[in-house]
Amino acid sequence: MSQTSGPARIAAIHYYPVKGLSAQSLPAVTLAPGMGLPHDRRFAILHGASSYDPEDPVWRPKTNYLTLMRDEKLATLEARYDPETCMLVLNRAGKPVARGRIDTATGRLLIDQFLAAYMKGSAAPGPYKLIDSPPPAAGTPHGHMFSDIQDRAVSLINLASVHDLERVTQRPVNPLRFRGNLHLEGLEPWAEAAWVGRRVRVGTALLEVFKTITRCAATEVDPETGERDLPVVKSLQRGFGHVTCGIYARVLAGGTVTVGDTIGPVEA
Repeated sequence: MSQTSGPARIAAIHYYPVKGLSAQSLPAVTLAPGMGLPHDRRFAILHGASSYDPEDPVWRPKTNYLTLMRDEKLATLEARYDPETCMLVLNRAGKPVARGRIDTATGRLLIDQFLAAYMKGSAAPGPYKLIDSPPPAAGTPHGHMFSDIQDRAVSLINLASVHDLERVTQRPVNPLRFRGNLHLEGLEPWAEAAWVGRRVRVGTALLEVFKTITRCAATEVDPETGERDLPVVKSLQRGFGHVTCGIYARVLAGGTVTVGDTIGPVEA
């Protein structure tokens, strides 16, 4: 489908420091070639049945970690991470319930102890352990992403596609259900799928879109209440004949992206 009049723009920028926990918003971000957003999915929460080995840190599927796909109670926690101090604060109902400097063993232990009590009864067995990404390569913000895919990528969500999904659900759909990095406005619904295989310019950065994002049961969870209340995957299939929403892109050339910046394909 074609783009609406006027250029597409960045409506919001989000990153998720801890896989499975809440988003943090940014007014602007600097992207580096071959990397995702700085500190995005830098941390994850291992469970007792995980096959991930921190001593041999290679990519593992999301089933190795606590995620909203299975553990919707995570959505009732608001996480706030300060990259300058490495302080992670977990809030519930607006009040802090745990905090720790997670660059230290003591700080991580405080978070782990809270999770042991809070997530008791989860389908994923304990113990639960907050882990950091491996040490970064020279000049990169961090060296690993606990992403759902093996590629280090930036995820883009077309807000018009989310609004179009509401025709099927007959209910509002919070775009944060899709846990994307860049929210786009000014496109026709589902126009982003035509960007796969193309380069796009956003701010001063150059990205290459390489695939659409297949959705899972994590999208069923309301990111504000933690209730599993909306069959998003079934609604996508019923309404559009697919279960994708959003696109993944690699950073080819680094640069700064700011809310309000235009975004669009680069003509060959």
